[in-house]
Amino acid sequence: MATDTQALKNARIAVLGYGSQGRAHALNLRDSGLDVVVGLRKGGPTSFKAQEDGLRVLEPAEAVKGADLVAVLTPDMVQPKLYTDVIAPNLRPHAALLFAHGFNIHFKTIASRADIDVILVAPKGPGALVRKEYEIGRGVPCLYAVHQDASGHALARALAYAAGIGGARAMLIETDFKEETETDLFGEQAVLCGGVSELVRHGFETLVEAGYKPEIAYYEVMHELKLIVDLFYEGGLTKMLTFVSETAQYGDYTRGPRVVDAATKQRMRAVLDEIQDGRFAREWTAEYAAGLPNYKAYKQKDLDHPIEKVGAALRARMPWLTPAPASAPPALKKAG
Repeated sequence: MATDTQALKNARIAVLGYGSQGRAHALNLRDSGLDVVVGLRKGGPTSFKAQEDGLRVLEPAEAVKGADLVAVLTPDMVQPKLYTDVIAPNLRPHAALLFAHGFNIHFKTIASRADIDVILVAPKGPGALVRKEYEIGRGVPCLYAVHQDASGHALARALAYAAGIGGARAMLIETDFKEETETDLFGEQAVLCGGVSELVRHGFETLVEAGYKPEIAYYEVMHELKLIVDLFYEGGLTKMLTFVSETAQYGDYTRGPRVVDAATKQRMRAVLDEIQDGRFAREWTAEYAAGLPNYKAYKQKDLDHPIEKVGAALRARMPWLTPAPASAPPALKKAG
């Protein structure tokens, strides 16, 4: 398996979007010696940021016209219109269309032209980490996939792109658009965002309703969660069980399955079913089209929860959470 950028050596890459992933991809690709332009509307804050970073910025349609590979790194719900209005009319035959998440291709909200490659490279980490690891000579593992190979070089292009952003320095894992999309959505909904958020809120409410101080409840169920997640991240269950007390381990073994039990797993299966059969995608697409009324209400409810008010007050007394400002350089003496 090729782990270099040779397949894109003489190609122009257009990166659409300059958020967390877009910025990291564009800078890493450039620093890997590849020809990169960023497609952004003139006058926006991201266009100024990309220019400050030393990247060439063009209007999105112009960036697409001259590209051999277009990386679509905008939010999921923006992509179908972007494809219809900007990409499809301007992308040259046998060019490649690359995504970092397979949502719109898998759920067919984008019907890609038959004469282009459609590929996926998905780093398993946020953009800031993708950039940081690249800069220190390492990389973040990436998933890669080919959905459509019109040029005969789609796989080589995907692997070269993954190498260009640093993924080949770590690990490249082959997948397909279906697997990447469905597992990503399930992880967010059942565990990483939805599951953990609900567990923390219910834990906080249980302690406060039993008469314990909100500040102590916050520390126990929210603040200290980072300690456990860091252990998971660094060494899985094995490292976590090595570093917590025997008392904590026994509580894990005997009480954990009473909180998250077989019924929880059945509900997780129901969540996965809704992802697999497209119900979640249709619901989310309709919500976005309606102007996000439910989304906004759900978000505000979370922001108004007592745990957020308590947490804000406590975090204000944790100076280590805010990086210290860089020291100003000493003033130069005026000559004369």
